[in-house]
Amino acid sequence: MKYGDADYMAARDAMVAILKGWAREGRTDTYKALSEAVGPEHRVHYHSRMMSLLLADVCRRDSTGPEPMLSALVVNGSSRRPSDQFFELAVTEFHRRDPDWTWEWERDAVLDRYRSPVSS
Repeated sequence: MKYGDADYMAARDAMVAILKGWAREGRTDTYKALSEAVGPEHRVHYHSRMMSLLLADVCRRDSTGPEPMLSALVVNGSSRRPSDQFFELAVTEFHRRDPDWTWEWERDAVLDRYRSPVSS
């Protein structure tokens, strides 16, 4: 898989669908669980740069800015928090600069968005 190729786009779309499903279930899960869920069709190691690139593109595809970042549902197995790349993306591209903003707020907003009866 290479950034932007057909397999990459298919993996990104599969991740969007998986994460929307997690949101409808009201759950967060680990990078490893997402890696396993997207495989075996798409091999994305949970510690890879490709995982970071895909999750950033998942957010770009699902959110135009004010909508919550779908990747807030994906956490590290030991810390139970998203990676540093999530926080960097939140600030740089999604302008989450309010001092009261937390990833927990973002996560809850994702869950609320997709658990509502009018969600897509």
